Amino acid sequence: MLDRAELELLVLTEISRVLSSGLDLHAVFDQTMHVLGEKLHMQRGSMVLMDDASAKLQIEAAIGLTPEEIQRGRYEVGEGITGQVVATGTPRVVADISKDDRFLNRTKARSPGANEVISFICVPILVDGRVVGALSVDKHFVDIATLESDQRLLEIIAAFIAQALKINRIVAQEREEWLEERRQLRSTLESKYKFDNIIGSAPAMLEVFDTVAQVATSRATVLLLGETGTGKELIAKAIHFNSTRADKPFIRVNCGALSGTLLESELFGHVKGSFTGAIRDKMGRFEAANSGTLFLDEIGTIDTSLQVKLLRVLQEREFERVGDNQTVRVDVRIIAATNLNLQDEVAKGRFREDLFYRLNVVTINLPALRGRREDIPRLIDFFRDKFNAENGKNLNKISRDMLNVLVRYPWPGNVRELENAIERAVVLCRGDTLTEELLPTAIRAFAQQGKNAATSEDIDGLTLRLATQSLAEYASREGQIYDLVVRQVEKSLIEQAMAHCHGVKLRAADFLGINRNTLNKKVKELGITANDDSPAEAET
Repeated sequence: MLDRAELELLVLTEISRVLSSGLDLHAVFDQTMHVLGEKLHMQRGSMVLMDDASAKLQIEAAIGLTPEEIQRGRYEVGEGITGQVVATGTPRVVADISKDDRFLNRTKARSPGANEVISFICVPILVDGRVVGALSVDKHFVDIATLESDQRLLEIIAAFIAQALKINRIVAQEREEWLEERRQLRSTLESKYKFDNIIGSAPAMLEVFDTVAQVATSRATVLLLGETGTGKELIAKAIHFNSTRADKPFIRVNCGALSGTLLESELFGHVKGSFTGAIRDKMGRFEAANSGTLFLDEIGTIDTSLQVKLLRVLQEREFERVGDNQTVRVDVRIIAATNLNLQDEVAKGRFREDLFYRLNVVTINLPALRGRREDIPRLIDFFRDKFNAENGKNLNKISRDMLNVLVRYPWPGNVRELENAIERAVVLCRGDTLTEELLPTAIRAFAQQGKNAATSEDIDGLTLRLATQSLAEYASREGQIYDLVVRQVEKSLIEQAMAHCHGVKLRAADFLGINRNTLNKKVKELGITANDDSPAEAET
């Protein structure tokens, strides 16, 4: 039989094991009280904590008490023995609860028999020197010495529980902070990928936005086509964050970066031992994207053997992990993207025709940057501001030569190449103006060769010239500037806007960002022919 010291050591060892086993406070407390009941015959243990909102004490966890008894266990600080322990931070021991008026029996859980003496031990729980609650137990009276030993042991256990409480609160606070950061990030992402925040006013981009707006709220598979750097991932995220799945995962897989078994494992996961290097089970991206969106970038590079398995997922929404025969079902929206001509790949036998038709439910063609030159000035401003912020700079000036070069350059790398060029210029700039000399070698070489100059004074050339041309060039024609430049630009701008909108003045006004009455006035002043009988106009 163990002596008292050995028994206490055994109890503390078991309780320390319990407290290190998890963060569920109620489960930890129940197991702790089970040890105390089994080894030291303690009963009706309860943990009372301060409710910061009401400044009152209430039972947070208990064993041997019914839900109704727990509900009754509420105290003011200083009320009864439990309230006094919390108020003073001093332990209290009652040898016989029937003979102490301070014992309230608030829970109504105790009704000792005629020959039964119940003792009550209550010790404070302190976190960082502050009393946050109390730990109490009942026990059949043996003798005063045993009660004193039980009190000392309970104080040690209360210190253990205090550490568990502290860790629990830290974890809860960190989780709340994480959830708040996640909410803020989600809000930021949803705002960032709103259509209004994606730069693009060229007709081809407006068509993209229109299609994206229609398809976003559907479950349809979307295929994004376009050259490298045209913003396929940006549009994929816009679809996701404007859909009903916006608060669910958006998972991207670069299919061109992996091949064979590695890509299969990345997409579908694997079980331990399924191939060399599979040292543990792994969840695939399809499972990770469950209830959300899976973006398959560079899908045209997937091996034909893997295309069969991908086709099955698109058809049946189910698959097996590599090396496993258990079927996994998922609810995933697929957005795929490629810079290849998939119809040519089908004709050459490199891409399955049935998979192509499964992917080709809604196709969105993203224009190359050279096909939307009117967006270049706004993109330049956006990237300049972005890299100003990242590098602690405030560069607001761009030389006319640099702007002209950037508008005329063919941009084989599209928006991504423009972004890199502006980042380089901002980082290397030592003055207050971004100049042509700061551009990458390939763009400077293009400028020196004088190739690809503007071929017509269309809406792009006119608006760019108006924005960059110095009025000093017209100083000798004072009094004629409006007729020479502004009137010419306004007329051409409105004519081309009207042509783009098929003569519908309301749509043309919206396209230009001006009031319809202002447009009507300008049409009359500039002698522009408009189609006043348009059906769309008649609806207004």
